[in-house]
Amino acid sequence: MKVSLVKRLTFAFLIAILGAILITNIISNYMIDKRFNEYLHGEHQGKINKVIELVRAVYGEKDGFRNKNDGELERVAILEDLYIRVLDSQGNQVFESSQEHLLHKRMMRNMPGRMMGMGWRKQLEEYMEESYPLELNGKQIGTVVIGYFGRWNLTEQDIGFKSTLNQAFILSATAALLFGLIVSIGFSRQITTPLIRITQAARHMGEGNLNVRANVNTNTLELDQLSEAMNYLAESLQQQEMLRKRLTTDMAHEIRTPLTTLKSHIEAFMDGIWAPTEERFVSCYEEVERLSKLVGNLQNLAKLEQASLQLNKENFSLSEEIRKTVEAMKPQFMKKHIEVFMGLGLDMRVIMDRDKIKQVLINLLTNAYKYTNESGSVWVKLVDKYDEIIIEIKDTGIGIQEKDIPYIFERFYRGDISRSRETGGTGIGLSITKVLVEAHGGKIQVESNVGEGSIFSIHLPKSGIGL
Repeated sequence: MKVSLVKRLTFAFLIAILGAILITNIISNYMIDKRFNEYLHGEHQGKINKVIELVRAVYGEKDGFRNKNDGELERVAILEDLYIRVLDSQGNQVFESSQEHLLHKRMMRNMPGRMMGMGWRKQLEEYMEESYPLELNGKQIGTVVIGYFGRWNLTEQDIGFKSTLNQAFILSATAALLFGLIVSIGFSRQITTPLIRITQAARHMGEGNLNVRANVNTNTLELDQLSEAMNYLAESLQQQEMLRKRLTTDMAHEIRTPLTTLKSHIEAFMDGIWAPTEERFVSCYEEVERLSKLVGNLQNLAKLEQASLQLNKENFSLSEEIRKTVEAMKPQFMKKHIEVFMGLGLDMRVIMDRDKIKQVLINLLTNAYKYTNESGSVWVKLVDKYDEIIIEIKDTGIGIQEKDIPYIFERFYRGDISRSRETGGTGIGLSITKVLVEAHGGKIQVESNVGEGSIFSIHLPKSGIGL
């Protein structure tokens, strides 16, 4: 049976609160009851000592108990609710107080309507007597017998105080439990309400509505982070869906163009409009070659993205490899009068896959060549940082719009500025570049402004440095 989080949290809070109240009440009640009993015992002992001192005071060392003050002892017995009996050294009774006030007190306690538990009533009705030796100057001159009802001569006021204290604990526990119930329900709802909204948003996302967002207003850090993560997931899925649709459109565009050209050429041949000349066959071959190249790039990208991508690492000079690649492509740049500058610094040896690093360089340099106007410039720089190697390729080309930058490494993605077939390519080169860089444990970044050019930065970990 599934139980809601609200009920679980409320029940857990109540158990914790109830346990805390019970432990607090038991400990507090025990400690207070112990101290109160110690107080009552001390008070009772003080009364006993008072009586003994009084008896000793009325005793005359020469006359003994013959001149004793019976009235004073009787008054003390009545005031303190005690029965006092004094015996001399031979055991003869020389004084006995009246018991009427004790009997009257007992009768009053037994009257109907007294709000008193059976335990307390039993303690008050129990009669007890205690004998104390009466000494003077180290000599026992007699015995004092003191009787009383109730342990430590408890009074109704004492019992009432202890009962009130217990009732106060019960009321406090009940009030704390009710308060804890209200707080736990409110706190549980404060936690579960954002979770319910996030769950609803996830359910809508699962149904295909990627525009939904988990609008949660909470001060709980974890719930706020969960809400942000859910919204980020929705945005990512929305972007991926947009890229998927754009990929389908771009693939159709890339394939349709050469097929349309081939179809029109063949139809012209079949209808006798065109004569099958070498130049026209070359045009058809170029379109077939374009399709073949597109399929080959897709196959290469699929292989590179497989988890089984193997790197044939070797020890080589990265500086020298960059220099050789740039020198090999310089004639191509010279056709557009583009100047290429290099800043490679000291020789840096690495342990990486030479062919794949070279392919990364060729892809980025080719990209710079395509989008840099005539008489432009390209800079290639190798930077040795504390924990990484950075290869920067900067151009003065047409740049990339800000809205396109997050997607340029997606397959077939090309910004609006680069939509022409002459410069656009197939839109796979940067995707392959990204996969190759990440295979080496690195990352690729881009900074660009429209009309000012772009900077592609390859960050490779120092773990690939050769010895």
